[in-house]
Amino acid sequence: MRFPVGSAGERRFWHSSQALLLLPITLIVVITAVDVQAPESIHLGPALVIAPALTPSFAGPRTTAAVGALATLAQIVIGIAHGGIGTSNHIVQIITLAVLSVMVVLYSALRERRQAQLAQVRTVAEAAQHVLMWPLPEQIGPLRIASLYLAAEDEAQIGGDLYAATVCDNAVRVLIGDVRGKGLPAIGEAALLLSAFRESAHRHHTLEDLVDTLEQSVSRYTADLEPEDEAGERFATALLVEIPDRDQITRMTSCGHPPPLLLSPGHVVTMPSLHPSPPLGVQGLPATVEHTLDVFSFEPGDTLLLYTDGVVEARDARGRFYPLAERVARWTDDSPEALLHHIRRDLLAHAGGRLGDDAALIALHRTPVDRHRHHGHGHGRGHGHGHGRAAARQDTAAAERS
Repeated sequence: MRFPVGSAGERRFWHSSQALLLLPITLIVVITAVDVQAPESIHLGPALVIAPALTPSFAGPRTTAAVGALATLAQIVIGIAHGGIGTSNHIVQIITLAVLSVMVVLYSALRERRQAQLAQVRTVAEAAQHVLMWPLPEQIGPLRIASLYLAAEDEAQIGGDLYAATVCDNAVRVLIGDVRGKGLPAIGEAALLLSAFRESAHRHHTLEDLVDTLEQSVSRYTADLEPEDEAGERFATALLVEIPDRDQITRMTSCGHPPPLLLSPGHVVTMPSLHPSPPLGVQGLPATVEHTLDVFSFEPGDTLLLYTDGVVEARDARGRFYPLAERVARWTDDSPEALLHHIRRDLLAHAGGRLGDDAALIALHRTPVDRHRHHGHGHGRGHGHGHGRAAARQDTAAAERS
């Protein structure tokens, strides 16, 4: 029988708490035994307060109260062993220990209440974040997908970076972006861009038209809701990629976003040519900004890695940026999940365990297309390879001439 992860975690915590409970109990027994055997001039009884003081670190107020009562009882036993509890010294020690134990129990109760409130807030925040950043499916058309999000703020699961994917017209359209700022304050702009993409991706036949719509949405938002002290500082970078199901020619357009990396079997890493336009929402630009459409060949067996600048701008202790292209060359033959697992571990090690900015990555692995499903339009790697590379060169030359 398999238990949910949460139940297993609760059982482990319960067992660890039981083991830790032996520490204050052992302290009480040892201090009491030593004090009873020690000369009357030596008083170890006041050290019994250590036991209830330690208990709230791993147990609740009830257990803390029980340990405090046991410590007070031990103080009474020490008093009786040293000639009775009627002396003023023993009475003061017993009362002091009892009062301190009550204060520790109150502290434990307040701490437990605060933890419960914090857990509720985290639950609500996680639900809101999952509504905003929909998890990407593991498979879309001919693509196997894995995604990774590393938020700069400890209590946040998302922040200013964003990604989304949708299927439209026998192709997969993917968005990855980065709004100015990091952590929770940038979620509003991220939500706007994600909503605009999800709503508009199915309505426009070309990426250029889709980018124009996203530009209008971001500009309208900044014009209406941008604070006066942040005028001109709200913008977002974005990379839009369109991957057809039947064709190996992949299209992309960038608004100030870093170019993707194309990983091919045999530890080959290339960076497709990219001609970015300014970020979305930058003020002072012409009413109509021309967005360049770049094309490249994305063949079965290749992996396309999209990322935000929080990845490549992560610094180590010497101030050196993270060499993403160099590092991923080791893992070009891995699955998308394994690839992102390696990057996450290596990136955090490079940055000393903590990133200075939000970071997001998407790994898209192209699998062979089922020709029967696409009514004979699928091609083997040999024929598709030559046709795809030639078409890519022709489309790239035409895009550069335009």
